[in-house]
Amino acid sequence: MPLLHRERHRHDRGEASSGRERFHLLLLAKDHTGYRNMMKLSSAGYLEGFYYKPRIDKKILAEHAEGLIATSSCLSGEVPQYLLRGDYEGARRALGELVEIFGRDNVYVELQDQGLSEQRRINPELIRLAGDLGLPLIATNDCHYLVKEDAHAHDVLLCIQTGKGLSDPSRMRFPNDQFYVKTAQEMWDIFAEVPEALTNTEKVAERCNVVLNFEENHLPRFPVPEGQTLNGYFESVVRDGFERRLEALREVPPETGNGASVWAAKHAVEVYRERLETELSIIVSMAFAGYFLIVWDFIRYAKEEGIPVGPGRGSAAGSLVAYALGITDIDPLEYGLFFERFLNPERISLPDIDIDFCMRRRGEVIDYVANKYGRDKVAHIITFGTMAAKGAIRDVGRVMELPYGEVDRVAKLIPNDPDATIDGAVSSVPALQEAIDKDPQVAELVDLARQLEGQVRHASTHAAGVVIADQPLTDYVPLYKPPAGSGGSQEHAIVTQFPMNDVEAIGLLKMDFLGLRTLTVVHDALESISQESGEEFTTSDIPIDDPGTFELFASGSTSGIFQFESTGMRDALRKLGPSRIEDLIAMNALYRPGPIGSGMIDEYIRRKHDPSRVKYLLPQLEDIQKETYGVIVYQEQVMQIASELAGFSLGEADVLRKAMGKKKPEVMASMEEKFIDGCKARHVPPTWRRRSGTRWSSSPATASTRRTRPPMPCSPTRRPF
Repeated sequence: MPLLHRERHRHDRGEASSGRERFHLLLLAKDHTGYRNMMKLSSAGYLEGFYYKPRIDKKILAEHAEGLIATSSCLSGEVPQYLLRGDYEGARRALGELVEIFGRDNVYVELQDQGLSEQRRINPELIRLAGDLGLPLIATNDCHYLVKEDAHAHDVLLCIQTGKGLSDPSRMRFPNDQFYVKTAQEMWDIFAEVPEALTNTEKVAERCNVVLNFEENHLPRFPVPEGQTLNGYFESVVRDGFERRLEALREVPPETGNGASVWAAKHAVEVYRERLETELSIIVSMAFAGYFLIVWDFIRYAKEEGIPVGPGRGSAAGSLVAYALGITDIDPLEYGLFFERFLNPERISLPDIDIDFCMRRRGEVIDYVANKYGRDKVAHIITFGTMAAKGAIRDVGRVMELPYGEVDRVAKLIPNDPDATIDGAVSSVPALQEAIDKDPQVAELVDLARQLEGQVRHASTHAAGVVIADQPLTDYVPLYKPPAGSGGSQEHAIVTQFPMNDVEAIGLLKMDFLGLRTLTVVHDALESISQESGEEFTTSDIPIDDPGTFELFASGSTSGIFQFESTGMRDALRKLGPSRIEDLIAMNALYRPGPIGSGMIDEYIRRKHDPSRVKYLLPQLEDIQKETYGVIVYQEQVMQIASELAGFSLGEADVLRKAMGKKKPEVMASMEEKFIDGCKARHVPPTWRRRSGTRWSSSPATASTRRTRPPMPCSPTRRPF
């Protein structure tokens, strides 16, 4: 079972004006009630009592004491502080207050011995106090790093955090190297005279039995009209939106002039209706109707308020329900997008819809959500900045007070790659290893930076993530408020103390409210056009088959066009000569490290210009590969191939697709036999089956790309969307 604890700064409310008198207090959660109270106390410390440090007072401590164990704490605790002042009665009174708050069975007198004279002076008094009040002793060690050898690196880290150099005599520093996680034998050697303190420490650990539930979801409750059920209202809203979408797919050809409408989509209306019913049944069966209504509601609000909203991105574009609700504006059938990429009953997880909003007005949408569901149920998500390889070198160099030029020279030997590591650079850059071998100072610099690499440097607010819960968030997660001056437009926002992945793991609904500057620019451009022309002009008026636009792309004159502006992309566009929207979609998907390195872009270009080069894996895959000239470009194509050749359901094919994209060989291996058996049952040639089996552990070069429509290109005289 996890041992969950929190060391809090405690102060008396009457001392808040001075803000300086504060003490440490160690709290441990016995059970889930204690864990929940610990979260509430931690949140209160940051949101209500923050003054240099998060603080709580005895009143709020008493209100949330159930399920918690308290100790007299370290040297900075109230009880030890009284003893250091020679005030035994004050220490006894303070310890008695803890007994009143937590109960006699939940208070322990804590002994520490890291070789400090202050500890050795008051430990006999702490033992005496425990005897006078009939309280048990426990033995602990104040731990700030894992092993003894980390002491120097920890010293350097403190200097980085406080902006000091190692030569500064006034800098914050620990008195010795004993603040590490000691072994059981080391603790027995230290506290041999009070063995009951060590056995009690084990008993306390056994009393702490918090079990976290990772199976529940805490979706907020969407308010439906009186007399309607959640699922019933969801289905009615979806069907109404679907009928409006169908009307848009019936168009009147200008040349007829007789009002006769024709069906403009590639698929028959029956195909749309069948797909809609399938999606509805899956969503309702997975209990996600409320989720869709929540997203529909705040997007509807944004559009009604004239706040620009993106047309959709990621796997959510594969949902016809999302299209019907206006959550996305991309017809998934037209572009061959699959619902199972977004929501798969065979890979159950919370939906994840990323929504783009105008950068200027994104905050209005978040405010709407907070007001609707309760501000205590909505928060931003914390994110932690860590020390990357180059940054660690530079930070340690400053602390060691080495000449800037020398540190800069070493830092520049680290490859310019966001994923670069110091160990990787040492093994792959001979000049770095040579510098380490020649200069002991460089060796020390690199060694210290290696130890600190990946350490958390600071906390900030996630650029887009927002959580919404059904109950006050402090029932599920502790909250935090970045201090003033920490930077960023959201520095005063309330955020979770758990980062994004942990928030999702405990079942909270995470949504990305992305502020997209491009939307703001497009909105302003459209308004300008409408004002000058006197006619309303929207993105829906922009054609996707404008010859002038394709000439622009084919010339490579795409500087400033999102995702098409890099030098390599412009060169590829000149070679390709795109003539249809599908070419731009393919280039957007292919221009990634894997496909570029494997030559897939060049092959795609060759096949476009020379149809004789177009080949298909098997004749029955022509319909799947035809759009991309026989090149497997999209993850959806991988899913279609698995379905066509092996009879996989799209749900099973999505599991395979994700395993390939995430490089999970154990998942792929578990599906290999079924895939080969399915191919055999469908009379796939044995040679192809054997070839697919031998390559099963490696995904297609472009299996990590997605078939999603790129920002809609405008004519050459207008900015792109």
